[in-house]
Amino acid sequence: MDPVRNPYAPGAGQRPPELAGRDRELQQFEVVLERVARGRPERSMVLTGLRGVGKTVLLNTFKSMAMQRLWGTGKIEARPDQSIRRPVAAALHMAIRELAPRHRAPDRIEAFLGVLKAFAMRDPAAAKGTSHWSPGIDVPASRGRADSGDLEIDLTELFVDAAGVATDLGVGIALFIDEMQDVPAADVSALCAACHELSQNGGPLIVVGAGLPHLPGVLSASKSYSERLFRYARIDRLDREAADLALIAPAEREDVEFTPEALDALYEAADGYPYFVQAYGKVAWDLAPRSPITADDIKVSAPEAEEELAVGFFGSRYERATPAERDYMHAMAQLGDDPVPTADVAEVLGRKPSSLSPARDSLIKKGLIYSAERGVIAFTVPHFGRFLRAQPL
Repeated sequence: MDPVRNPYAPGAGQRPPELAGRDRELQQFEVVLERVARGRPERSMVLTGLRGVGKTVLLNTFKSMAMQRLWGTGKIEARPDQSIRRPVAAALHMAIRELAPRHRAPDRIEAFLGVLKAFAMRDPAAAKGTSHWSPGIDVPASRGRADSGDLEIDLTELFVDAAGVATDLGVGIALFIDEMQDVPAADVSALCAACHELSQNGGPLIVVGAGLPHLPGVLSASKSYSERLFRYARIDRLDREAADLALIAPAEREDVEFTPEALDALYEAADGYPYFVQAYGKVAWDLAPRSPITADDIKVSAPEAEEELAVGFFGSRYERATPAERDYMHAMAQLGDDPVPTADVAEVLGRKPSSLSPARDSLIKKGLIYSAERGVIAFTVPHFGRFLRAQPL
């Protein structure tokens, strides 16, 4: 088969050729956009799920949907121990730049940019005497608005002012936050407070976040009302029909078919996880001699796909762990693929649970495991336990 025509795209956040099985989420966001556009109250939105289920792909698709409605949009990727002040400022700067050419009152845009500049430059974490981040805004920083140094106050004022600019144009602003579970705790609190204020006054600005399964718990720990503040959508593996569609539709556009037995074998191998569907589909295409792609072709190509996943998807994460962290993960893997109690992990290792807290906390911080509930942990990557059981200790 011609590899140049291969339609499958396993990549981090890369949109697959057929976005199958996500109609419900797309319809939900369409409703959010329409309600905000009509001035009706609507909650911000949070996507959660394991790695490889397509959260970032959906986030980018949502961004495109907002842009098609002429909204202002900006996107950030949260990082542990990094304040969101400057990334949010840069994202909102981009959003306002998208709206500015259509605004009939340049002085309104300039006034907001002055507030935005003041917000960006008022970073208490910046070392004294160092040059502050310059957002490339050619207006003087405002005083007395979004510049208190208290992120909760400043972010709320910034969001309200940004929403005011969007209201002038009859559109909205959407701020997209990937890896939202990595937003520092104090910043999560500020973000929730700002969203709460917007939800009360009906400002047309929404936050759309994506993160690991424990993100709702992170938000709830910050503000008790966060459970009512966001519309939560859990993103999981594809069902059989959607997984087949993700393979069949792109192939048909290239006049290539799969036999039913090949689709059976691919679903068993990929287990419905979108990233795996693309990974196995890509290698099967490259190694199949002709159409239709058969079960024998899958049998031949599966080991190569698994080897690529072992290096790029699993191995790259495994290499980030220290020896102590790897021991902890191997113990988890011995207990199976479901969420496991931390006490059981300690028992496997013959250690006291308290002595393993540093390794566990570090793995959570690195995004390799998450706390499914109190005293219970799980891998953030599907099939990671199976990968670990195949590795030498």
